[in-house]
Amino acid sequence: MTLASESERARLEHIAADSWYAKGVNAATVLYSIRLFSRYWSGRRRCLEMGPAEGLATPMLAKAFASLTLLEGAEKFCRDLRVRFPTATVVNSLFECYQPDEPFEVVVLGHVLEHVEDPPAILARVRNWLVPGGIVCAAVPNARSLHRQAAVIMGLLPKEDTLNPMDLHHGHRRVYNPETFRADFLAAGLKIDVFGGYWLKPVSNAQIETSWTPEMLAAFMTLGERYPDVAGEIYVIASR
Repeated sequence: MTLASESERARLEHIAADSWYAKGVNAATVLYSIRLFSRYWSGRRRCLEMGPAEGLATPMLAKAFASLTLLEGAEKFCRDLRVRFPTATVVNSLFECYQPDEPFEVVVLGHVLEHVEDPPAILARVRNWLVPGGIVCAAVPNARSLHRQAAVIMGLLPKEDTLNPMDLHHGHRRVYNPETFRADFLAAGLKIDVFGGYWLKPVSNAQIETSWTPEMLAAFMTLGERYPDVAGEIYVIASR
């Protein structure tokens, strides 16, 4: 293992020690993204989930696919995933070091690409892991989200794509906008079949978790699909 690989593994274990992805509004966004993705994978049987972390989305994938592989860089998460999903293949590896034995029909990258060092390089690898006609389903936070635009106007962020305290806690390396997100797929030689958004987010998670009802949260998740460029999260369905 190289020094860079050891450093990245240590970084992932540090993030895993206090992960917030399965908490509060974050959990709702992850689950909504998987419901969106499920519109596009009907009839497919073999799936790779990259970076499942706590495995919040994994039960839905385990139910949908006959064969499920979970590729996770943090050993802490892998230990729990092996217990919770005994029929899945759990691989503890950096994405850059992984090579599957068989190609996949679906690869899920839910809130992953904002974490990795070189997204186009990872996506180019993923492209080679797909069967002909296979798809990549990916979602990331959107720098152009209404709440980020408001934060810039209020002087809370210098720019829309500035990493805020929550980004830094999660270990994000970037905040995509719709153009930069699509550009990384095209740079990897992937074809973008669908671009969309969800979660029209006007204020911060902390404010939402204090006063919003479940009905309000559900409504604003759906509203984001109507206004993808300014939604809190954006997604791509891509293919070879």
